[in-house]
Amino acid sequence: MKLVVHVFPTFAIGGAQVRFAALANHFGPEFRHIVVSLDGDLSCRTRLRPDLNVTFPTVAAPKGAMLSNALRFRALLKTWKPDVLVTGNWGSIEFALANLLPVCRHIHVVDGFGPEERETQIPRRVWMRRLALAGSLVVLPSRTLVRIASDIWKLSPKRVRYVPNGIDLDRFAMPDRVPGNPPVIGTIAALRAEKNLPRLLRAFAAIDRPVRLTIVGDGAERPGLEDLARTLGVADRVLFSGHRDDIPALYRDFDLFALSSDTEQMPLSVIEAMASSLAVATTDVGDVRAMLSEENAPFVGPKDDSALTRSLTSLLDDPTLRHRIGTANLAKARRDFDQAKMFAAWHALWSGASLPA
Repeated sequence: MKLVVHVFPTFAIGGAQVRFAALANHFGPEFRHIVVSLDGDLSCRTRLRPDLNVTFPTVAAPKGAMLSNALRFRALLKTWKPDVLVTGNWGSIEFALANLLPVCRHIHVVDGFGPEERETQIPRRVWMRRLALAGSLVVLPSRTLVRIASDIWKLSPKRVRYVPNGIDLDRFAMPDRVPGNPPVIGTIAALRAEKNLPRLLRAFAAIDRPVRLTIVGDGAERPGLEDLARTLGVADRVLFSGHRDDIPALYRDFDLFALSSDTEQMPLSVIEAMASSLAVATTDVGDVRAMLSEENAPFVGPKDDSALTRSLTSLLDDPTLRHRIGTANLAKARRDFDQAKMFAAWHALWSGASLPA
């Protein structure tokens, strides 16, 4: 039974963490796991099967102590003796440095960047990634990230793998949707700054017809968002549902999906919306435009409040158009984002086999 060490900047519920839970649950007892959450948050632990062989050691990671952290992490790796180390994003780069002289196989996964690298890469981090990941396998779920790893970080193409996210499409299957009265715009996101939910609230407030907005998720931004909804005079039409586990049922209550982020790569929420036969009004971030069907392309716009208002309004005004786009999005999700492909790729990665064609 192979031991996989997974290092997350946080194990709060998010796209990378939910993907790991889906993989670990699917493979069951075939692998043992050590999960390190560098900020101590283990919220996503609730998504894991109770019969999994997984431990959650407490590992301190003081800020500004990169070298000493890396040396201490190297000692941990030598103690744990994993078959493979899986690190994620910039926040776990010190564990990548700890394996610079290899203790085990190393896979580094990049799902996106924080607000500080929303527009451009930080040169110091570029050089550090180039150093720390030169001998690692770097797995990326978006074509945008593949270009960054190849063109900016200058990693060898032999070290870069594109592995798109996938979901259980059947869980989101939506029978014929009855339009809401009034219709409901929905979004599902961690309430963090890079999701720019104030943009969605402002765009929603500018819509001059009866409509409701549901924001699913939780996070540090919630109090400020609730204050903004009151300031905009829309608090009575906005539902902050908090964290929910019944995600497929929530999509069934939406008439269209909105994404207002400043930065994304390959958001699972967009795949889920596609699998739920929803049209999507979104900012043009990461791979989102390529993920969606061609029919949805006119509603992928700039990072601008008024552009998002226009997309939302056009879709609200035309239920037939929403249905046509939703059908096209579902067909594309079935073609590109079935979780079986993701499972096969990650099984190969964790076990050390060749990736499937």
